[in-house]
Amino acid sequence: MTDSGERTSMTRRTVIGGAAALAAAGFQAVPAYAGDDRGGPGKTVRLTVMGTTDLHGNVFNWDYFKNTEYDDSAHNDIGLAKISTLVSAVRDRIAADRRAPRPLLLDAGDTIQGTPLAYYFAKIEPITGGHTHPMAAAMNRIGYDAAALGNHEFNYGLDILRKFQRQLRFPLLGANAQDWTTGLPVFPPYTLKRVHVPGEKPITVGILGLTNPGIAIWDKANVENKLKFGGIVELAKIWAPRVRKAGADVVIASVHSGMDLSSSYGDALPYPENASVLMAETVPGIDAVLVGHAHLEIPERLVTNKTSGEQVVLSEPLKWGMRLSLFDLDLQKVHGQWKVVGRHSQVLNANTVGADPDVVALLQKDHDKVVEYVNSKIGTCTEAMSAATAPWEDTAALDFVNFIQADAVSKALVGTPQASLPVLAIAAPFNRAAAIPAGDVSIRDVAGLYVFDNTLLGVTMTGAQIKDYLEFSAQYFKQVTGTGPFPSDQVTNAPTPTAPNGTPDYNYDILGGLSKPLTYKIDIAKAAGARITDLAYDGTPVAADQQFVVAVNNYRQSGGGNFPHVKTAPVVYNRQVEIRQLMIDYVTATGEVNPNTFHTGDWSLVSNGAPITVTP
Repeated sequence: MTDSGERTSMTRRTVIGGAAALAAAGFQAVPAYAGDDRGGPGKTVRLTVMGTTDLHGNVFNWDYFKNTEYDDSAHNDIGLAKISTLVSAVRDRIAADRRAPRPLLLDAGDTIQGTPLAYYFAKIEPITGGHTHPMAAAMNRIGYDAAALGNHEFNYGLDILRKFQRQLRFPLLGANAQDWTTGLPVFPPYTLKRVHVPGEKPITVGILGLTNPGIAIWDKANVENKLKFGGIVELAKIWAPRVRKAGADVVIASVHSGMDLSSSYGDALPYPENASVLMAETVPGIDAVLVGHAHLEIPERLVTNKTSGEQVVLSEPLKWGMRLSLFDLDLQKVHGQWKVVGRHSQVLNANTVGADPDVVALLQKDHDKVVEYVNSKIGTCTEAMSAATAPWEDTAALDFVNFIQADAVSKALVGTPQASLPVLAIAAPFNRAAAIPAGDVSIRDVAGLYVFDNTLLGVTMTGAQIKDYLEFSAQYFKQVTGTGPFPSDQVTNAPTPTAPNGTPDYNYDILGGLSKPLTYKIDIAKAAGARITDLAYDGTPVAADQQFVVAVNNYRQSGGGNFPHVKTAPVVYNRQVEIRQLMIDYVTATGEVNPNTFHTGDWSLVSNGAPITVTP
């Protein structure tokens, strides 16, 4: 097979270390705390804490779905191998100052899901069989001190998660991951690290881990009747004082929850999805917060705790190992105890450095095995299918997803009371870059079209509920008049109260029928809530009380996106089968993908009834 992964990447950038690596990554030296009018300068000790988040199974700077080195419009690089180079550079810089304490390294979750590398060792050759998870191997080699649970840690079930936990040489924290019955934490809530300070008493650092309460919705099938997830703010109020009482001079929270208050699941849970700033403002005793979940780059945010009046510093290092957060906490002794008197943070850019050859060598065999797996041929396609325009026009690519989902549910309903009901399916344009080529089709071609590890369910819904659902989905479009042509960004990703920065593609759903078409128009000249027109099934207007079976993924059915009706709809099918695997199995079994068998033009965008034109 051809050489792959970091072997290619290493030729593009020379590995640099120490001061040169830090300078290239954007490091800025921050002056130490200089004292204030309450006590003079005293002796200041700087504690450095590094942080990653949302690594999502990325070790190598490699796009498995494109079979090439990773790149994006901002030319970011990804993966723990590059993070390792930055970590070593930070450690080398601090080690050069013999008075400085050893830096710590933390992670804020979403580690074991997101790439074929992660999928392979969860589903194809699961780590429960004895293989060390590549993320565990890499993080152990780099030398993490602690990590928080992310919501995606639960995607593959508790057996995989517990095995991953046992393979780590550092604690996996989750104060709000609680036993269903007792409410007691089932993962360590916090850990204490005693950091040596030359000539002084050690600094005791408390690391508190909190995960996202949305797990109760998103992975309901894996956690219901086993685990429950309390609110981040509520559990931080319980545990932060306990960490202090246990002897912590410094408390750092590693939290898998975005900065600003919002919830994709609306009021489906009593606790917000994104609450890190709210926690920092309302829970006294926390000095710094490593933020995750939102996939944003926020070098530094300072907020003031409303109870203590103390500042708290927060940082979020984007995703996938693109950035490394760097916290500098300046401490002085106050009445013989260490106290944080100054705080700063910044992020370092991983695309400026090469990969750590030790991490590459450690996991090259795993990487090569997965590259071979995803490139294996499983069939052919009669014509190319692209998802590039899927958000604004009916495409064969999304029709293929809906066909696979509806077909699987329909076959499973044979012999049940719902067997005679029409079957629909719901899909979202997850990945505009996805395409299945004409000719040979590999696993990576199919997997690229469906990048999440969602499982399939079937629910019953009425015609009125289908109409409500489509109206809710159509909030994705901005209100425009005229027929265009409009650039796509003038039409798609409209901001809403629950998505103030714009509705993501994965929260826009289209519906399609299996044996007969479900047709409708979306009039984006109209206000949200009154956009769906000409809704018909097999050419006949859909009646409000008409019954349908709807194939839907577990994320949506369990409340992800807060779409109406679907989370309370009666479930008639749930075999925990992954949709992506169903697509791979279909191509493997039939040997062919032919868009003529499933692609029809069922929906379109209009403006006051007239067709509009949208350009990429």
